[in-house]
Amino acid sequence: MPATSSRRKPLTVTKGRHYPLGATARPGGVNFALYSQHASDVFLLLFDKENAPPTHTIRLDQRTKFVWHSFVEGLKPGQLYGYKVRGPFDPARGMRFNEHKLLIDPYARALTGKFHNTDNLLLAYDPLKPAADKSVDTRDNSHVVPKCIVVDDRFDWKGDTPPGIPFEQLYIYEVHVRGFTAGPSSGVAHPGTYLGFIEKIPHLVELGINAVEFLPVHESYAEDFLLDKGLKNYWGYNTIGFFAPESTYSTQRAPGCQVSEFKTLVRELHKAGIEVILDVVYNHTAEGSEMGPTLCFKGIDNTTYYSLAGTAADPYRYYMNHTGCGNTLNLANSHVIRLVMDSLRYWVEVMHVDGFRFDLASVLGREGEGFQTSASFFDAISQDPVLDRVKLIAEPWDLGRIR
Repeated sequence: MPATSSRRKPLTVTKGRHYPLGATARPGGVNFALYSQHASDVFLLLFDKENAPPTHTIRLDQRTKFVWHSFVEGLKPGQLYGYKVRGPFDPARGMRFNEHKLLIDPYARALTGKFHNTDNLLLAYDPLKPAADKSVDTRDNSHVVPKCIVVDDRFDWKGDTPPGIPFEQLYIYEVHVRGFTAGPSSGVAHPGTYLGFIEKIPHLVELGINAVEFLPVHESYAEDFLLDKGLKNYWGYNTIGFFAPESTYSTQRAPGCQVSEFKTLVRELHKAGIEVILDVVYNHTAEGSEMGPTLCFKGIDNTTYYSLAGTAADPYRYYMNHTGCGNTLNLANSHVIRLVMDSLRYWVEVMHVDGFRFDLASVLGREGEGFQTSASFFDAISQDPVLDRVKLIAEPWDLGRIR
């Protein structure tokens, strides 16, 4: 891959900042920042359309504290982008870089749609060779990967404030955003969407509900074995974007509209005196085991993001699986803690949610040989001034050993 390439007039690229992570619109352009401790090169790809070739490929030549960054002048909210990351492909040591595979930004605020694993292009390895996951696949997959969207955080909240209902007074309604209005009897203008949900708020008020607990609304990926059967992952417990609202719950009238439509739903629920709690899945990601797809974290810095295991010959080839879903996020790593904390704060400060229910919460306390009540993540969340004021609910089990 060349250091820079373009089918158009070259863009002006300056040093930029290593914070905040993700794509941040600023006066005059957009700052891009991506963490990868073990990469040798990081390339930012810009797109005009989801299924079109990139218009520009920019090598991020600045690195500060393992964050690769640049400021690209002239870009605006709505810009589509993704990354390719170069580094060693050595699964025995946990390294699964593949510069031929387009990756989404872990901090992306919105995606253009869903992944499509056509011809197994989302796999970084060659599935037709022996010991498949140790054999790299050099095919480009840019056309089957959704693009990240630079998002403008501005929104008219119309004076929105959290209801602030005491825990002991809550009447929580656990609900699936799509399922609540997807049926033909719902009679809403936009069935199965954030906006469709708004039309049913009077029904919740009539029931005496003062809090909704949404089943996962983070962007998710439907597993290949389900798609092969013509099925979908209805429930959404297979997260791939911890900052991005699920795109299929939007009206899809414009790229990225899921962000403003989710905010609108929160605002209207608050107006009715109803709090918003999110069921969140930070214990694993949608990338599965070593035989799973490479969508984001595996190709950006596998040894940072995942808890790995192996044999004497392949000490870091395999994934710890305390979740039953193929992998376990490495919450013993300070950067992964930062990712989760940044995500939680984003949903509180920018999206105005009132609390979280943590799926398989005990996984988040696994360090070393087992579960620790004083794990780093628990310490981080307990002292955080933003999260200290919201509701926190823990599912108290996982599939691993206590010790």
